[in-house]
Amino acid sequence: MLELFPQGFEEVDSSDGIELVAYTDASGEERLWHVFGGVRGQDVAADWRDRWKAFHQPVRVGPLWIGPPWDDPPAGATAVVIDPGRAFGTGAHPTTQLCVELMLELEPASVVDFGCGSGVLSIVAAKLGFAPVIALDADENAVAATIANAAANGVEIDAHRSNVLGEEAPAAEVALANITRTSVEALAPRLRSSTLVTSGYLPTDNASLPGFRHLRRITRAGWAADHYETT
Repeated sequence: MLELFPQGFEEVDSSDGIELVAYTDASGEERLWHVFGGVRGQDVAADWRDRWKAFHQPVRVGPLWIGPPWDDPPAGATAVVIDPGRAFGTGAHPTTQLCVELMLELEPASVVDFGCGSGVLSIVAAKLGFAPVIALDADENAVAATIANAAANGVEIDAHRSNVLGEEAPAAEVALANITRTSVEALAPRLRSSTLVTSGYLPTDNASLPGFRHLRRITRAGWAADHYETT
C-alpha cells in the first residue's frame, strides 16, 4: 500500500481485521486489483473535500466569537476568525477556551504567546487591546498560520519561529503558554513576565510553580488552566 499510495492511505479497524482504504480513481483501483487480486470499491460523496470543515465549530467565550472563516459571527460579538490550516489550534479545544477566560480577567498589556499554534491566543490578545503581541512557535507552519490569521483579523502580531525552551524569552508583562505541563515548568525560570497564563495539562497536575504565586485554577472537560504572578 505504501508503494501504491505513498501520499497516504487509511487503516480502519473491523471485527475480522484491518481494512486498508485508499482514496483514488479508476486507475488506482486497477492497480489494487493487480497487486491484491481483489478490492471493494465505493463512490465517495462529491463534497468529501469540504467534510472536514464540519469538525471545526465556532465557540463563544464571553464577548468573543472564535470560529472558522466559513461561518458567520453573531451580531455584537468580537470575532476572531481562525483558519486552522496545518497548525494546531482552532479555539474549540478546552485549553484554548480556558486561557481565553483567564485573559478576559487581565488588564491589557504587552504579551508573548509561547507555542502560538495557529495564533488563536495571540489574536484574542490583540482583539482585547493587548499590545505589543509577540507570537512564538518552533513550527514554521504555525508561524505562517499565525501571520495569515492575524492579517485576516486585521491585527498586528510579531510572529516568528523560535525554540521557546532553548532561546532567550522576550520581555513582556504577560506570558501565555498553552503547552504541556513539563514545558511550562521548563519555561517558567526563563520568563521575563510578571503574569503567566498556562494550560495544556490535566487538573491532577500540580498547580505550584517555583518563582510564581498561584492565583487561580479553572477546569473544563478534563483540562486545567492557571493564572500566576511572579513572587
